[in-house]
Amino acid sequence: MDKFQYLKNIFYFGVSVLVFFSGMVIYGIILNVGQTTLKKEMGKKGLTELKNVKLVISRSEYYLELFADSISVKKYKTVFGKKKSHEKTSRNDYVTPIGEYVICGIDTASQYHILLSLNYPNSKDASEALKKEIIANSEYHEINNSLKQNECPPSETKLGSNIGIHGIGDYDFIFKNLPFIFNWTNGSIAVNNRSIEEIFSVVKIGTQVTITN
Repeated sequence: MDKFQYLKNIFYFGVSVLVFFSGMVIYGIILNVGQTTLKKEMGKKGLTELKNVKLVISRSEYYLELFADSISVKKYKTVFGKKKSHEKTSRNDYVTPIGEYVICGIDTASQYHILLSLNYPNSKDASEALKKEIIANSEYHEINNSLKQNECPPSETKLGSNIGIHGIGDYDFIFKNLPFIFNWTNGSIAVNNRSIEEIFSVVKIGTQVTITN
């Protein structure tokens, strides 16, 4: 094969990849066209305000469901940590934890647009990790002392922290329009930028968040 033919093949391959990727994004855009806003979903259910907001997240179904009292108001498409395991045991395992949490911090200047930090590891996570000798007794007390003060847990322990619900940031247009599931986070729950803006508008520090398998 001469040099010209080789370069031509490289060019055709590059164009084919670009066309394929562009086609996926366009297909994703078409799938997202029918999505309605939180305000419209509230209107459908006769709600003018949301009280006792709670978030329920399903790892297996890839959605976040927003509840007001016992009313399901809206579902959001989500993605999770790079690795899927029933139990998170390390700050570096990229697994989304399962359990009952609360929002312990809010960052509107996050690289992921908006970050709603969760109090992972909670007291149950810390107790299980201590029992299995994943963390030391000093780390266990450090985590629980933070929780007692209604602070986000420290990130220095072997369990880590920095788990939350966040947007996508600068690459929102691409990731939100992918027609397939692509888990890419450190274990956090990611939604698109518009979705995190809607969720942020109705939650607060202390809002309950349930993550199921």
